[in-house]
Amino acid sequence: MSIKKSSRNTQSIVITGAAGFIGSCLVAKLNSIGENNLILVDEKSKSNHPNLQGKKYKNYIDRAFFINWFEANYKDIKYVFHIGARTDTTLLDENVFIDLNINYSKAIWNACTFYQIPLIYASSAATYGNGSETYSDDHAIISKLKPLNPYGWSKHKFDLWVLEQERCPPQWYGFKFFNVFGPNEYHKARMASVVYHGYNQINETKKIKLFASNDPLIKDGEQKRDFIYVKELIQVLIYFYDNQFENGIYNLGTGTANTFNQLAKYIFASMNLKSKIEYIPLPEDISKAYQNFTEADMQKLIQNSQYKFQYNFESAIQDYIVNYLDNNSKLF
Repeated sequence: MSIKKSSRNTQSIVITGAAGFIGSCLVAKLNSIGENNLILVDEKSKSNHPNLQGKKYKNYIDRAFFINWFEANYKDIKYVFHIGARTDTTLLDENVFIDLNINYSKAIWNACTFYQIPLIYASSAATYGNGSETYSDDHAIISKLKPLNPYGWSKHKFDLWVLEQERCPPQWYGFKFFNVFGPNEYHKARMASVVYHGYNQINETKKIKLFASNDPLIKDGEQKRDFIYVKELIQVLIYFYDNQFENGIYNLGTGTANTFNQLAKYIFASMNLKSKIEYIPLPEDISKAYQNFTEADMQKLIQNSQYKFQYNFESAIQDYIVNYLDNNSKLF
């Protein structure tokens, strides 16, 4: 059941990870619908990050001091988007993830619960591991998931902790983001999307490098992922912000897996070039934790919210390349 919010007020919306890929796109989208009373939270060193150029906001808070600021200013907060996290899937230092992805998230959840402020937080498809158990977001089976790396485990442990809580924010949604790509990701270096890296490789060498398969049952480049364009993902977040649905953890992908070969084909087509693919071995540091297949089960989100996806993978890649990368306009 959807309950439309009656009107926007003068209180502020908090976005953590605001200088990052998804966080900065969310800021831009909120600005586009007239929401300028924003509190941006991220590392102090990122206060002048290029991703924030041209964005409208009320205040920028150093991540280290945000919880104290929250407690002193809770009356001015109407909603929290907790997007910030350490997302490096190759990092093995569990303490970093415990500090930033678990304990920090718990502090935000507890503050939103105590002061009764709605919360949306970012989980991850990395919680599903190799997908052998399921790609369903049914709360009853989340405990069975087996992530493949410390990042995935940190997101999984927070999800489990959330489901154990008897007290919660008045409205809360945890979204398991699948493979997101789009403008504002350029700073992620190795962790940027295959679309971004592929485009740059083609510009430089007229060919794209894809990982060869590490599974004898899967041909090179036929590994599949559920790729979601950041613009579609942000639309869903805003839709849930604007309406009230059943609280819980939801998948946020497209519900359709595409091969890397298909992705490469669409990139070449958008660049008006003939496809040329080179397959390279998986790096050792990611081979054991590599997901050969991901595909979000989107039934719960669609049934509970009646959200109408307008997603087309080929068109999304074309929009990203033609309207951003080709024009050297990386910012959304």
